[in-house]
Amino acid sequence: MNQTGTDYDYSHSSMTRSPNQILDELLVLKCQDGDIKAFKTLVSRWHNRLRRHAWYLTQDWEAAGDIVQDAWLDIIRTIRRLKDPSSFRNWAYRIVANKATDWVRRKQRQRTLWTEIAHQKKSAGDSTAQQGNKSHVQSIIQQGIKALSTSSQQILSMKYMDHMSTQEIAQALGIPVGTVKSRLHHAREQLKQVIQRSEL
Repeated sequence: MNQTGTDYDYSHSSMTRSPNQILDELLVLKCQDGDIKAFKTLVSRWHNRLRRHAWYLTQDWEAAGDIVQDAWLDIIRTIRRLKDPSSFRNWAYRIVANKATDWVRRKQRQRTLWTEIAHQKKSAGDSTAQQGNKSHVQSIIQQGIKALSTSSQQILSMKYMDHMSTQEIAQALGIPVGTVKSRLHHAREQLKQVIQRSEL
């Protein structure tokens, strides 16, 4: 039994697993006992594979690097809870997949806002809207946000600039998720009105 209180029949696993799998299991057990060197070795063995997995899900190499770095922090914090060392591969891939999925959703929400604002500008007759690019639209949004109330600025910034989920915003502000959704809707409507009136 290791220090995490988990019994593991390592001799049995050696008869059914490859040398690489056995090494990974041993490294996980050592990590669970607080062996820093073992953790560094585990990272060196798995980092590139996990990053490729994140890239496959996001199609963004830089984002994949950030996602995997964040995933390793979760792995460090929770590896002692992993009861079966042989499941490390699936467990680590699942952590990365969850974070990659969150990243994709944030990007989709961000693109939705760009589209909404571009549509509003076009409807308002802004002939320069079609000449703008993403950075220009983002500048418009940031300036529009400054014209809103403090509470609306806060919740829009948390959502679209800090890329926080509604659940994360609710936890940060200490309010129900339903209230967050209602405030976001109200703030978005305010922002659209401000931008429609602007001459940006």
